[in-house]
Amino acid sequence: MRNATKLSTAVLAAGALTLGLTACGSESDSASDTSGPLVVAASPVPHAEILDYVKDNLAKKAGLDLEVREFTDYVTPNTATEDGSVGANYFQNQPYLDDFNKKNGTHIVPVVTVHLEPLGLYSSKVKSADDLKSGATIAVPNDSVNEARALKLLAANGIITLKDGVGNEATPSDITKNPKDLKFKELEAAQTPRSLEDVDAAVINGNYAIEADLSPAEDALVLESAKDNPYGNFLAVKQGNEDDPRVKKLAELLTSPEVKKFIEDKYQGSVIPSF
Repeated sequence: MRNATKLSTAVLAAGALTLGLTACGSESDSASDTSGPLVVAASPVPHAEILDYVKDNLAKKAGLDLEVREFTDYVTPNTATEDGSVGANYFQNQPYLDDFNKKNGTHIVPVVTVHLEPLGLYSSKVKSADDLKSGATIAVPNDSVNEARALKLLAANGIITLKDGVGNEATPSDITKNPKDLKFKELEAAQTPRSLEDVDAAVINGNYAIEADLSPAEDALVLESAKDNPYGNFLAVKQGNEDDPRVKKLAELLTSPEVKKFIEDKYQGSVIPSF
């Protein structure tokens, strides 16, 4: 049975405000008291599902008291980890974290990489990328790293061409060739699956695709290659907490043969173990 706590962004924001108005000593013990449960913030799919598998099948035997909290956005898990409301998070990749730390002055660091969720291009209107009509509108995530990742996916499949050497800050202004005169609609990553009826196609993060009952391995018009992919998702903590024995124990469990088999069996190539 699933015991993860689902928290809305609004509720979390209110909690963060309350936390900020109280004394430092009143912060959650999830990060500072290593004798208590390890509270981990995670996106619902697949991260919380993987953590729930660990909690239900491996944690007790390993002596780990694990609590999973689900977050539906890409911001609050890091801010909650930074302020100590949770002890760790599991939802992001290195380029996103680097960008987040730089922009927000946070001090989150990776612990262990667990899996890759290939980014894909999806459509409810066409069956292949070649069928996209001139002037078609493509929804892309609006955060800088995932937008760049989306554009690089399109470029890797010959749909557009980007400037040479463009990195993780690429935007539509870096497109040098756009044969179909595609238009780009920038949306919050979580909103991209819901846009499929309003746009011609959308580039969707793997976790949100799975939540929307899309199968990246089967439904994507084009899909990221797993080879040499820098976007593996990892367990992360606030700098200084890497040696927390609970974190080390969870890192071992997340990269165990049992978890690898769980990921392979459950997600059938839509989520790929990175260990």
